[in-house]
Amino acid sequence: GRNERHMRIIFCYPAWTGEYGLFGHFAKRNSTWPPLSLALLGAVCEQAGHEAIILDGEADGLNREELAERAVALEPDIIGLTCYSPFFHLSADVAESVKKLNPNIPVMVGGPHITIMKEKSFLPQFDYAFMGEAERSLPAFLEAYRNFAGFPPGIIYRKRGKIINTGEANWVTDISTKGRDVGQFYPLDEFPFPARHLLPMEKYLLGTLRGRKHFTSIQTFRGCPWRCQFCCSDKLNTTRVIMRSPKRVVEEMVEVRMKWPAITHFYIVDDVLTLWPKHVTEICDRINAEPLLKGKVTFEGSTRANLVNDDLIKYLAETGLIRLSFGLETTDPKMRVTIQKRVPMESYSASNRICAKYGVEALNSLMIGLPGETRETIRTTIEWVRSQRDISQANVAIAVPYPGTEFGDMAISGTHGVQLMDQDFARFLRYGNAVTRVGDMGPQELVEWQNWAFVRIYSAPWRWLPVLRKHGIVGFLMQMLRVLRLWRRWLFRGWRPLGPVMR
Repeated sequence: GRNERHMRIIFCYPAWTGEYGLFGHFAKRNSTWPPLSLALLGAVCEQAGHEAIILDGEADGLNREELAERAVALEPDIIGLTCYSPFFHLSADVAESVKKLNPNIPVMVGGPHITIMKEKSFLPQFDYAFMGEAERSLPAFLEAYRNFAGFPPGIIYRKRGKIINTGEANWVTDISTKGRDVGQFYPLDEFPFPARHLLPMEKYLLGTLRGRKHFTSIQTFRGCPWRCQFCCSDKLNTTRVIMRSPKRVVEEMVEVRMKWPAITHFYIVDDVLTLWPKHVTEICDRINAEPLLKGKVTFEGSTRANLVNDDLIKYLAETGLIRLSFGLETTDPKMRVTIQKRVPMESYSASNRICAKYGVEALNSLMIGLPGETRETIRTTIEWVRSQRDISQANVAIAVPYPGTEFGDMAISGTHGVQLMDQDFARFLRYGNAVTRVGDMGPQELVEWQNWAFVRIYSAPWRWLPVLRKHGIVGFLMQMLRVLRLWRRWLFRGWRPLGPVMR
């Protein structure tokens, strides 16, 4: 009950891969991810003396109705949801199902979409919305809720039918970081480790060149100091970089290994893993000094191609680095200026080569449909990637004009040759769907180009073995079947990119 000392909070994570169709099958087959943000919120709730439960609809194969039924049956004091723009409708549907089953259970929601859209996203089935980071505001909110007191900053709620916004959330940071060297101040150390014991940890698997591994995600710092045009850095305050101490990071790894010995792989979710070499090398030093970790774990992450050198990758690989992702986006120099991607093209060739030298899988991420895109720029980018033998995997996404991004503003205003064709966030998907027209290329043509890019990159024979290792025989055969189907469809239907589909 509301007046009791302890509350039962149930966090629901809706299944999402079904939204992507065949792409979703590959996503689920290749990886099922733990909802790390909900595990962290569960931990701060437990720290404040409450009971937390997480229902992972994706890992447990629950549809939205089943997720809501299970949550309501557990008699929660409050239900929590998080949402990103393309999956906002999933959280909204779960909340609606909860209200149909029991309209008296309050539902709270947070996440990037809420932070950006604020009151515009505050649907009738939501009772409370959290803007910004909730690690501090959620325990404060629960305390106020239980004691009928005023809510902290960062909350949207209704009072007598009127929507109230308590103002900007207090971001996790501290003025004492000013003038200090990195490594002297660690604001994120104040939070407990994510409550992984609330998750079905045995169900989280990730495909790697060394087979599918039991894994967990982990964070060593938050933020990225750059402002790419397709990222909502201003609205989400992500250019502010805040750290965890290497000591604390490795202590968390040790806890994971002690509680779940089957987990041998860590996905580091930092935006720029090698932003501060001292930080990541100290983490490696501590891994190598820890008997539970040294030689027994692997890890991966993402970084910028110009923040990599031979000595650094050599040491990271010796410690356990097996995959590193670079955001290439496009090879076109004009487009790279427009999207503010200030990394020289030669850095990608060099970084991919260094990774290959030390047995680290190099992954390059691309985007089709950015401002200035033409059929020729797509083809040039894809042909460059296809020819690079040091790239073992490439992700080809369709650029999405997410709310709060400069790209989103361009699409809405129709500038730079980009025009928004669909305002349904449920269709803001990176794979198998497009919501923009770029130049004279409509949404369906962008999807065709994405399919062509997939075929072109993965029909290269030197990529077949990595696909087999990562997806297993069934996944490999499905991937090859997809390549053949698309190829046959184009041959009979007559769709052609610039030049032959296959050579």
